[in-house]
Amino acid sequence: MSDQLLIAYVSASVIGFILIYAFFVTKSVRKLPVTAAGNSNGKPSSVTTKTVSIHGECRSVDDADVIIVGAGVAGAALAHTLGKDGRTVLVIERDLTEPDRIVGELLQPGGYLKLIELGLEDCVEDIDAQRVFGYALFKDGKNTRLSYPLEKLQADVAGRSFHNGRFIQRMREKASSLPNVQLQQGTVSSLLEDIGAIKGVMYKTKTGELTKAYAPLTIVCDGCFSNLRSSLCNPQVDVPSCFVGLILENCQLPYENHGHVILADPSPILFYRISSTEIRCLVDVPGQKVPSLSNGDLSKYLKTFVAPQIPPELQAAFVATVDKGNIRTMPNRSMAAAPYPTPGALLMGDAFNMRHPLTGGGMTVALSDIVVLRNLLMPLHDLHDSFTLCSYLESFYTLRKPVASTINTLAGALYKVFSASPDEARQEMREACFDYLSLGGVFSNGPISLLSGLNPRPLSLVVHFFAVAIYGVGRLLLPFPSIKRMWIGARLISGASGIIFPIIKAEGIRQMFFPATVPAYYRAPPTQ
Repeated sequence: MSDQLLIAYVSASVIGFILIYAFFVTKSVRKLPVTAAGNSNGKPSSVTTKTVSIHGECRSVDDADVIIVGAGVAGAALAHTLGKDGRTVLVIERDLTEPDRIVGELLQPGGYLKLIELGLEDCVEDIDAQRVFGYALFKDGKNTRLSYPLEKLQADVAGRSFHNGRFIQRMREKASSLPNVQLQQGTVSSLLEDIGAIKGVMYKTKTGELTKAYAPLTIVCDGCFSNLRSSLCNPQVDVPSCFVGLILENCQLPYENHGHVILADPSPILFYRISSTEIRCLVDVPGQKVPSLSNGDLSKYLKTFVAPQIPPELQAAFVATVDKGNIRTMPNRSMAAAPYPTPGALLMGDAFNMRHPLTGGGMTVALSDIVVLRNLLMPLHDLHDSFTLCSYLESFYTLRKPVASTINTLAGALYKVFSASPDEARQEMREACFDYLSLGGVFSNGPISLLSGLNPRPLSLVVHFFAVAIYGVGRLLLPFPSIKRMWIGARLISGASGIIFPIIKAEGIRQMFFPATVPAYYRAPPTQ
């Protein structure tokens, strides 16, 4: 234990030095005003959306300030936010019945703070939502509890877990209660373009009527399976794994009001309560395919391979749920934000940016993005100058980075670290991560504050990630180093770099760490 503490204190010294530097850097960045005029009259160099030719009769709707495509978490929250600001909003959603999904069920404390900021905190009431105060990690018979750093926050601030569909329906109800927000069921087939700018959408109503709707700003929030994103960005979608979802009933978690992460073979297993009687289980299966459900291979895999790896308190309920056969699967998608600046249109939510759902950060990113966009649009009374508005809204992609890039990078990095590997260096990294977090204090509070969305500082994430790697190397070299252990240590550092640097590159190094150097950061609202 003394060796571990020595390594920990060395790691803490490294963290302390870099965090002091990070504090002054970020402090200086935050003091920079976002008021200097930019090239607000500049037209984007290229717009890749295709002009839509319309055949046959169709009706047109032309009385909205903003059209929102999709009424999931992002779309419904955005509709209420813009409607509350006085905008006339038309929301077009393919299906307005209650969604039934196996993800989007855990909202981190940072996301709950954004709900409060948007006036939507009552949407987690009356849906049997459960408070979440942290995580419990399990590995090889050991476990450790990690609590959110909530001491300085008001009493109701915590994570929330719930049925995704109930949460979305509450937000849809809240949005549609505003007289200037209209929710309409319909399927958007294309964006309408005129002279290089998006002017609205073409959609088919619930009754099958082909309709055009026009607005100066169209915001696409049609989710992870978006059929419109390719017109507005360069989508590079990765599918690292699939989730197998089950609901366990009438059983207890080892640590109530905590998310449970089991570092299993080959990849993590999650448990968290979504109602007073139900526990969600998500079994991660690497790759794009899972064993066949129809021929019984999936049930056999879950009972013989997965069940022995989960806490004993949950095994009986897990096997009983598998025997009932209520098993669902869903691919886990990851996509860095790579938008084309497009006059008259904007992407939001999972249509715009996705990360592995291991850390439950998707809704926090979406709600944070909505706060950024609301603040940018608030001083604007007229949205009709599409090209000027597009130039101004380029700052959105920079201003969102502290929260989004921290959560995105952490999700991708943790998934790779938490997954089993035949590589001995990766095994050491996984073991070091568990033991580092188990030390408590700054070693657990720092990473858990990043995961919770309470500390959106990308540099802090990088520091802790490499502190884990240094901790792992120190464990290898003490008490007596050997050539083999030194070689494994070198490969551990190399592997850690190979995990995190590609994710950072995809997020954008300059926007992530040096946002004040991006011209759009200073873009002022166009004069009305």
